[in-house]
Amino acid sequence: MEISSAARRDLHRLPEKVAAAVAEFITGPLAEAPARVSKPLRNELSPYRSARRGDYRVLIRIDDAADTVLVVRIDHRSHVYRSP
Repeated sequence: MEISSAARRDLHRLPEKVAAAVAEFITGPLAEAPARVSKPLRNELSPYRSARRGDYRVLIRIDDAADTVLVVRIDHRSHVYRSP
């Protein structure tokens, strides 16, 4: 599991309670089974997947060849899908 610098910045901007819940989600269920807890996105966001945590979304990219998951963005659902 890798977290991009933009995602780290996003995490620090979240309210404390939300940030703690999202961090726990990233290191728990998302790290264990990323494809299971996320859904593929379409159109220009097709390389990414979206995982829900309350009203917030975690955008990830799964690289099967390298066996890694990159957290690209973390934001409220009304803002996260605007070009990462």
